Amino acid sequence: GVTSLGATGHLLDILVACSGRIPVISIILGTVSGVSALAAGLSDFVILGAEHGQMFMRSPYMIPEIVKGEMDEASLGGAEQHASRSGVACLMARDESDAIDIAAEILSYLPDHTLAEPVKVSSGDKWDRKCKGLSKTVPSDSNVPYDMREVIGEVVDEGRFLELFPGYAENIVIGFARLDGQSVGVVGNQPKVLAGCLDIDASVKAARFIRTCDVFNVPVVTFVDVPGFLPGTVQEWGGIIRHGAKLLFAYAEATVPKLAVVTRKAYGGAYLAMSCKHLGSDYNVAWP
Repeated sequence: GVTSLGATGHLLDILVACSGRIPVISIILGTVSGVSALAAGLSDFVILGAEHGQMFMRSPYMIPEIVKGEMDEASLGGAEQHASRSGVACLMARDESDAIDIAAEILSYLPDHTLAEPVKVSSGDKWDRKCKGLSKTVPSDSNVPYDMREVIGEVVDEGRFLELFPGYAENIVIGFARLDGQSVGVVGNQPKVLAGCLDIDASVKAARFIRTCDVFNVPVVTFVDVPGFLPGTVQEWGGIIRHGAKLLFAYAEATVPKLAVVTRKAYGGAYLAMSCKHLGSDYNVAWP
C-alpha cells in the first residue's frame, strides 16, 4: 500500500540527494522487481549478476509473453538483456566476489565525493613513451574498420582500460583508464560497428558518461573517427535530434579538462558532437 511505497520513496529520495555528490553503485545478484528497480536507474553504475541477476519494472508474470510461455524471465529481464538491449547494466559479474571486485575497480578511478580529486596511481609507463603499435592499428584507408579499443590500449597506462557497457551501443566505446597515473574517462567511436556512426543509443550512452566524469572531476579523453550520425527513419522518428543534442550538450557543459584525438575523420554534425574545439575542448589534435 501507500505506506510501503512511501518507504521506498524515501529511499529513492536519498539516492537522488546522493546523485552528483558521491558515486552510487548498485550490485544486483538476485531479482529486483517493481519500484525498487528504479533505485538501479538512479545509480551511476549498475553491476548485474550474470547467473541470477534480473530486473523488471513490472512483475514478469504480468507480461503477456511470459504468461503465454513465449519467453522466460531471463530472456525478458536477465543480465544479458540489460547489458545489451536496455543499457541498464554497465557490467556483468560472474558471482558476488566478482561483482565486488568490479565495484572496487570502478571506485578506484573516482574520488570519494564531488569536491575531491581522484587518487593518482603511478605505473611503470612513462608519460612520454612511444606508442609504436599505433602505426599498425589504424588503417590509412578510411573505409577499412579497426578496433578503437586497440588504440586506447596502446595509449593508456599499462594498456588497462575498464570498458563500461561493452555490449550496449557498441558503435561507441566508453570507460575508465589512466594517463601518467591520472584517472581519465575515455570516449571513442568504434569503426568496426556501424562504421562508428552516432545513433540514439550511442549518444545517450556517451553523454551520461561524460556528465558522470564531469561531476567527479575526471578529465575526458576522446578518440574521434566518425563519419556522421546514422541515417534512417528509425533514428529520425526516435528523436536523434534530441538525443544527439545531449551528447553535444554534455561536452559543452563539462568543465573538466577535455582532450580529443581525431584518428582518421570527423564529419558534419558528428564532428561538432565529439568534443570539438568550438565547444570548448581544451586540446584537439589529428593523428597521424
